[in-house]
Amino acid sequence: MPRNKYPEETVQKIIETSLKLFLEKGYEQTTVLDIVANLGGLTRGAFYHHFKSKEEVLEAIFSARVNEYNPFEAAMGAKVANGLERLKLSLKAALMDNISTEQDTAMTQFAFSLMLNPRFLQEKLKGDINTAAMLTPIVEEGMKDGSIRPGNPKIIAELFMLLANIWLMPSIFPADYEETLEKARLIAEIMESVGCPILDEEMREIFEKVISIIDKYDQEYSKK
Repeated sequence: MPRNKYPEETVQKIIETSLKLFLEKGYEQTTVLDIVANLGGLTRGAFYHHFKSKEEVLEAIFSARVNEYNPFEAAMGAKVANGLERLKLSLKAALMDNISTEQDTAMTQFAFSLMLNPRFLQEKLKGDINTAAMLTPIVEEGMKDGSIRPGNPKIIAELFMLLANIWLMPSIFPADYEETLEKARLIAEIMESVGCPILDEEMREIFEKVISIIDKYDQEYSKK
């Protein structure tokens, strides 16, 4: 087989085709043969030259999203009044990244569906640990400038990630829309009680939008 002169284009085509199928058919229902059949003439050999499995393609999809825009890195360079404002900015950007476009919303719902798979739940937990690590220096900044109560910044960052990204996940802790909203309000109270009042009115509105997406997915999934 002749050497591929444009491997980057082939990888991108595989990723884009796979994502389209994952969103349309569902991850579990999509096979490597489905992906190859939609690659416009590329062979199964071309697929396996770049990826060992559809799991590797999925990992590449999420890696590409992370590398495309990191709201936490962007927040570190923003001009804000203090660490608390920087923390709010980073979290708002991260939440909005889930719902900014129709494809972002579809990707968010798709990610929720994967939480039923133990392997991808484990990968999510790894991602949450990494995110907490990125939040920690921002929390530390707030503690130094007095906008966040002094304490252990690592623990505060981990507490928020545990509450917001695990406890709010209906696939892990089943809850309807109203219960999930009540959880979000309680998270706001908990964070304020530890001296890190990050959930202002704008953040609550964004949370409600994300929660509505979660609820819509849960309702659609329960009908299947």
